[in-house]
Amino acid sequence: MKIGLFFGSFNPVHNGHLIIANYVCETTKLDKVWLVVSPQNPLKQKETLLRDYDRLHLINLAIEDNKNLRASNIEFKLPKPSYTIDTLIYLKEKHPEHEFSLIMGSDNLETLHKWKNYEMILNNYPIYAYNRLGSEENPFPKIKTIHFLDFPFLDISATFIRENLRKGISMQYFLPEPVWKYIAEAHLYSK
Repeated sequence: MKIGLFFGSFNPVHNGHLIIANYVCETTKLDKVWLVVSPQNPLKQKETLLRDYDRLHLINLAIEDNKNLRASNIEFKLPKPSYTIDTLIYLKEKHPEHEFSLIMGSDNLETLHKWKNYEMILNNYPIYAYNRLGSEENPFPKIKTIHFLDFPFLDISATFIRENLRKGISMQYFLPEPVWKYIAEAHLYSK
């Protein structure tokens, strides 16, 4: 099976994440997309994150019964901080029956050269890139396994959502309904 791995903090998961994941699954040769919750991205501060299992729970609420999408806690079991190449190697060992690809914003391609063993990623894993503001050129034009998606630009960010929730501004239509209800009832991100 061909699996697309969409890594992220998902702090919180929002409609933009789901739109991208579903679109990639519908328009590529991928069979499923796993939304991989990253406990600690080396480039982000841990203090700003909701607890790992809370973020995983929100993804499960968001995807409900969508058979093409799956929440993954695979990085919870791995050393921190999480490095994509380590997760890919672990997944390949654990699931040799699957072929894994990466799904990322085009802005991540611009910083990919800073990632641990990025050459190994480029040489062994296809990448599906969606449009992000200010990122329009492929920094690796010789790599034929980078696929740019014909996808409209979505300017929805978890940072924007968290900031507005802290101000008491409703983010109801930015979030999947079950996620919005859970966040509102549990008063998450309100501090």
